[in-house]
Order: sequence, then structure tokens, then C-alpha cells
Amino acid sequence: MKSLANRQIDFMGKRKIAFGISALLILASLASLLFQQLSLGLDFTGGTLVEVRYAVAPSLDAVRQTLEAAEFRDVSVQTFGAANEVLIRLQQAFDADVGDRVVELLRRSGEEVSLVRAEFVGAQVGDQLRDQSGLGLLVALGIVMLYVAFRFQYKFAIGALLALMHDVIIVVGAFSLFQLEFDLTVLAAVLAVIGYSLNDTIVVYDRIRENIRKSRIDDMPAIFNESLNQTLSRTLATSGTTLLVLVALLALGGDMIEGFAIALILGVVVGTYSSIYISGALLLPLGLNREDLIPARKEDPEAEELP
Repeated sequence: MKSLANRQIDFMGKRKIAFGISALLILASLASLLFQQLSLGLDFTGGTLVEVRYAVAPSLDAVRQTLEAAEFRDVSVQTFGAANEVLIRLQQAFDADVGDRVVELLRRSGEEVSLVRAEFVGAQVGDQLRDQSGLGLLVALGIVMLYVAFRFQYKFAIGALLALMHDVIIVVGAFSLFQLEFDLTVLAAVLAVIGYSLNDTIVVYDRIRENIRKSRIDDMPAIFNESLNQTLSRTLATSGTTLLVLVALLALGGDMIEGFAIALILGVVVGTYSSIYISGALLLPLGLNREDLIPARKEDPEAEELP
């Protein structure tokens, strides 16, 4: 049996199938974002913040279950500074006695709890965060495109940008389709996905560029296949070890980072798929050829006149 390193897979021969799968995923994501939209968290929509202090560090899951049983909506619970200080986020309109009601509920379990503060996060702050987050995402994509254009060639930059947009749209679309809460931690994961996917794409592009310069043939699909097969073991090993950590994080990390872990798992899977099947294959319709990387040598008229 051939080892993975010696096995030759015709990735470019399956590029039309890959493009079709990606097109369906992107259309489904865009349709969900258009008609169903994202389930935005408190960071973007506004709501009530209640900070309480326990005598002994509590179980965050128990705090959340107590509040959800009292019909508080979209409860988010996390430690704030010390382990015995808990920040509770409630996606509801603020009222003057909400802090006292929360403390009273938590004291029913026999815990010693005191109220530190209760305040309202307005929707205007959420709108500002959403706008700045979108701007940050665009700036990140723009910087990536400039870097790849400078490091390689502008056709590589366009391919990398399209592959990154492919990954981001599918990850965000999955959160919209399954109505998973989208908050700042998920946004941070999406930005991390951009960096992770770009890293894989750069490795593939670097090998493609190297093989184009070394090869004596002009068959671009064959060169791309050779490059992808040479980097396949590295790509799968990196993705596999990363997924092991993320699955452990999802299983053991608790509700607070569940969205973060899910976004990164989706991003790693989609980013690995796009770095193998999409980023390289996009260079073919973009018309990449040998002359883009090896300029034709100019003839020297004076040299031709020498005997």
C-alpha cells in the first residue's frame, strides 16, 4: 500500500465538483444570512449586566440553570476577575430591581451572595461594536490581500482572498442556519480562522510557485496536483492536531467558550478543505501561467551584433 506521502490524488480533476459543493454551501449561507440572519448575542444587541460576589466560588452552570429556571432569557454567566465574582448577562430590558431579584434567586440555594452592580448595555453600543467588527474583518482581509500580492503575485492574492471569503461566509452562515449565538468570542474565532486558513494557503502557494519555477512543463493542473500532494501530509497533520485540541475545548470548556470552539472547528474543517480544493484551483480560472512568475528574458541587440 502506498503511503500518504507517495499517493498521487487528482485534486484538479475534481475541482468542478469542489466548486459546485462550495457554491451550494455559499448560497445556503447567504440565503440564511439574508432571510434568517444571525442570532446576535448581548454584545451586539444590548441588555442587562449584573455583577454579584459570592463568599465561595460557585458553579457557573448552577447559576445559569437557576436563572433560566426563573425564565430569564439568553443568560450568559462568567467569572469577572476573581473566581468568586460572577458577571451575569441578560438579554432583556433593564429595570431598577433586576439586580435584587437575581441576588434573591441565587441566595435560595443557601449561598452567600451580594450585589456589586446592575446596569444596562444600550443597543447603540451593540450597533457600534457590530460596525467596528465588520470594519475590522474587512481591514484584515485587505491586509491579507496586500501581503500575498507583495509576497507572491496579484493572482495569488485574488485566489487567497476568494478562498478566505469562502471560509468566512460558510462559518458565519452555519451560525445563522443553526441559530447559534454570535457574540464577540465567535467574531474573534472568525478572525482566527482567517489567519489559520491563510497559513495553509500560503504553504500551498509557496510550493506551487516553487514547482512552476522548477518544472519544464506548462501543464498547470499537473503542477498544482504535484504541489498539493507534496503538502497534503503537512496540511492534514496540522489540521488533525488542531481539531483534537478544539474538540477537547468544546467538550470540557463549558458554555462560555462553546461558540468560540464551534466556530474554530468549522473554520479548521472548511479552511483545510479550501486550501486543498479551492485556493489552488482558483488559480486556473485566474489564468496563472509560467510567465507570471518567470518573466521572459529580454533580448540584448548589442549582444547579438558581437561575433
